Amino acid sequence: MEQVLPEEFDLPLTGGAVTGAPEGIGESPFEEPPEEEALEIEGGGVDPVVEFRRTLGMFATGVTVVTTRAGDQVHGMTANAFMSVSLRPPLILISVDKRAKMNALLGEGIRFGVNVLAEDQRELSDHFAGRPRQGAPAPRFETIHDTPLVEGALAHLVARVVRSYWGGDHSLFLGHVEYARYGSGTPLLFHGGQYEQLLAKVPLFSSLSADLLEPILASGSEHTFEPGEAVVHEGEPGDELYVILEGSARVERGGRPLLNLGEGDFFGEVAVLDGRPRSADVVAETTLTCLTVGREVLRETLVAEPRAAWAMLEILAGRLRED
Repeated sequence: MEQVLPEEFDLPLTGGAVTGAPEGIGESPFEEPPEEEALEIEGGGVDPVVEFRRTLGMFATGVTVVTTRAGDQVHGMTANAFMSVSLRPPLILISVDKRAKMNALLGEGIRFGVNVLAEDQRELSDHFAGRPRQGAPAPRFETIHDTPLVEGALAHLVARVVRSYWGGDHSLFLGHVEYARYGSGTPLLFHGGQYEQLLAKVPLFSSLSADLLEPILASGSEHTFEPGEAVVHEGEPGDELYVILEGSARVERGGRPLLNLGEGDFFGEVAVLDGRPRSADVVAETTLTCLTVGREVLRETLVAEPRAAWAMLEILAGRLRED
């Protein structure tokens, strides 16, 4: 059977090719690999390796692109085998297939970048998995600590390999983080062999046509908040839908700003349907006027206007079917 190599991607910084790389991986605590034991897969198929992979695929993860520089060449590969290890000192871990070129490029003392992709960066994920889409814009990079980082990613890390370990058919690289930053946005998720989405952020009411939205908003009441006043608190029940009529607000979690909201923006669109706890604080930045629609009032309105409920189901179904 022909061996299939992991999919990766090379891109030039200013032209040129990949040059020499460190040999293999560094120190390992294992003098010899442990003996392989039979794997029991309950109710699985004939190939335990395939079934094991499918089992692991049930664990939903984010999607990253691991990047490094070799000469004048950027080498990158899409990976979800990434984890945090320690805060003090700041340590992260990545797992790389031993057959991958990335495995040979990384070694103790070599820097690599971890680029956490946002929901709208599926094309970049496919690109660095060796599946570039025709007509898609080329990736752009910036260099931090002599390490290429993908522009527009949700978060960036630059780490230097301090240890590398045996990991079966993979190598485990422990990196000491030298640089980190993050922005706001929604992460790209992967589960069961395909991309997934955070449905809690689906724009339901705000996507309705004006004639369907009018009776819903007509049932609401206006409230005014002073600058710095909390509109909603993280953890409290999501029993009201909010629409900003005038002013601006910021969404924050743990004191960290996530995004800004302005006139016409909705928040609490999904939480109001099931009463789930708020996932963040919303704080008025200016004098803020909001229209609020309570959960029970909203339910009665949707019963009286089933076209709006059906339209929201169509919106949700469309998100579920997106590639």
